[in-house]
Amino acid sequence: MRPNWTPLDTELDRWSAAGLSLPLWWRDDDAIAMTPALDRLQDLARRLEIPLHLAVIPAEADTSLAESIDPFMIPVVHGWSHTNHAPNGEKKAEFGAHRPIEEMHAETAQGMNCLRTLFGDAFVPMFVPPWNRVAAGLLPTLPVQGFGMLSTFTPRSNAFAAPGLTQINTHLDPINWRVGKTLHHPDILIRQIATQLSDRRKNRADREEPYGILTHHLVHDTAIWNFTEALLSRLLQGPTHIWTAHSCLDRPRPKETTHEPT
Repeated sequence: MRPNWTPLDTELDRWSAAGLSLPLWWRDDDAIAMTPALDRLQDLARRLEIPLHLAVIPAEADTSLAESIDPFMIPVVHGWSHTNHAPNGEKKAEFGAHRPIEEMHAETAQGMNCLRTLFGDAFVPMFVPPWNRVAAGLLPTLPVQGFGMLSTFTPRSNAFAAPGLTQINTHLDPINWRVGKTLHHPDILIRQIATQLSDRRKNRADREEPYGILTHHLVHDTAIWNFTEALLSRLLQGPTHIWTAHSCLDRPRPKETTHEPT
């Protein structure tokens, strides 16, 4: 069955008519090493000319990642070891409120140091907590370590998660984690993004927050690959401009690509 893109196309037309442009970014989680799946993802980023923010698990990171880095891969910190410390019966979390702040603080520092050593100047100090969950008490400690950004999931309620820590979330995950890690019904995903963009256009949500697509290359099947490419391609043909984490840094960054409506 072919996806019905009409709701998204209609909303993008409304953005164009209103003279609006959507800041768009892409985050992919759970990278450890270069694999055929990650190679395919990197190729997609190059073809679409949209940089990929690669959330790397520091404790498991392999040198093959550093050897394959290019301007279309932006490494960021994905927790420490992606270990679930939540008690039985609670939602999974590595940096949840049930752990001592000092213990978690030590691991976030380890994660930053590990990836800075591995990637050098390509590394960007964004913290992505596994399972998109993080204790509120940890947040003020992150800027002290040099983190300037926090990324979780769902529209942000504030532009800053803590003083000096910009919140840049992701908003659409095409994977149905509860049903075999398969693709959600495409029409449901399309209606979801159309609704989210409508909320922004009508100022019911933060229009300035970069709109994030979240993927997990290691579990993609053919349907997820195809939908991800189709969605990104369609968005890039609309009134969008690419956002990267470099825009939050006080250093030169790669040239951003602007995609005009077609």
